[in-house]
Amino acid sequence: MIVLKAPQFRLLDALQSVAGIVERRHTLPILANVLLRKNAGMIEFTTSDLEIQVRTTADLGGDAGELRTTVGARKLIDILRALPADQVVTLTSTPSRLTLQAGKSRFTLQTLPADDFPLVNESVDFGPTFAVPQKTLRDLLNQVHFAMAVHDIRYYLNGILFIAEGKTLTLVATDGHRLALAQSALAADVPSRQEVILPRKTVLELQRLLRDEDSPIEMRFAANQAKFGFSGMEFVTKLVEGKFPDFNRVIPKNQKNIVALGRPPLLAALQRAAILTSEKFKGVRINIEPGLLKIAASNAEQEEAREELEVDYAGEPIEMGFNVTYLIDALANLSQETLRIELQDGSASALFTVPDLPGFKYVVMPMRI
Repeated sequence: MIVLKAPQFRLLDALQSVAGIVERRHTLPILANVLLRKNAGMIEFTTSDLEIQVRTTADLGGDAGELRTTVGARKLIDILRALPADQVVTLTSTPSRLTLQAGKSRFTLQTLPADDFPLVNESVDFGPTFAVPQKTLRDLLNQVHFAMAVHDIRYYLNGILFIAEGKTLTLVATDGHRLALAQSALAADVPSRQEVILPRKTVLELQRLLRDEDSPIEMRFAANQAKFGFSGMEFVTKLVEGKFPDFNRVIPKNQKNIVALGRPPLLAALQRAAILTSEKFKGVRINIEPGLLKIAASNAEQEEAREELEVDYAGEPIEMGFNVTYLIDALANLSQETLRIELQDGSASALFTVPDLPGFKYVVMPMRI
């Protein structure tokens, strides 16, 4: 049976859209495979890692009829990548094998039974559906993802908090040393508050898949799952259980000292100063005085870096220490030209905001230097 017959790039696009979650080595060998379900000319591609399941459908020709099987996802992608993009690829099935032919190339691949593929049991109690443009969610994720914890014992920090309430979608991430918050308006009211924590792997996969376009991504949340639909794809993921910290208590209010400056010059100065910080101790010292911001960094070899920037500031002199990586992460993921730093004194957390991005807040704790 001819399973499909289509140009290389069309098959590769479909496979790559679902293969991001596939591990090359897994305790369950079948999870390294992609599940193919053919019905007439349409083929459904499904992958899973037991916690995330991604599915897409493509019209790739071939014989009429039905087929269900699984084949190694990464091997198939590696073969397709090595073929010319305009090459017509034919996939033929025989018992326990799939044969891929393209031009004078021929590859025979082992299959595993479709019935052994562990599909995710979808929740039956999903809340109301709400949607935002893909571009909007992509921007929100970019504004907060860097503040997620990595392998933190406080497992609820290893992801991003999503809150849909009224006409506002809020994303929050924190690792205990910094906190990033981004908000966007929803087109319609969400009837009841929806609050979930998406795991880190889910966040990174969504960032990979979301397009910079206005077509919508539909979202639904259940007690233990989230479901996304966009660009002909269906994405189901388990959630992180636990109680996210009260982020509103962390965000400073009524800061008396406000510094206005350009984001690109500050980012460039911090990146230069970071070169002379030590590998383990990424601290930089920042001195703010009327009209001027000074950055200083040094390391164990007694090397020093100093930078000066003109800023709009007329308050008292303030000296603070920061982990330079925390500052660079935030500034590098923004695109706006101007930035505000709101401060109380040298020992309290600093609040970074962007005049052109009213939904964004970034809080960084100072460090001793």
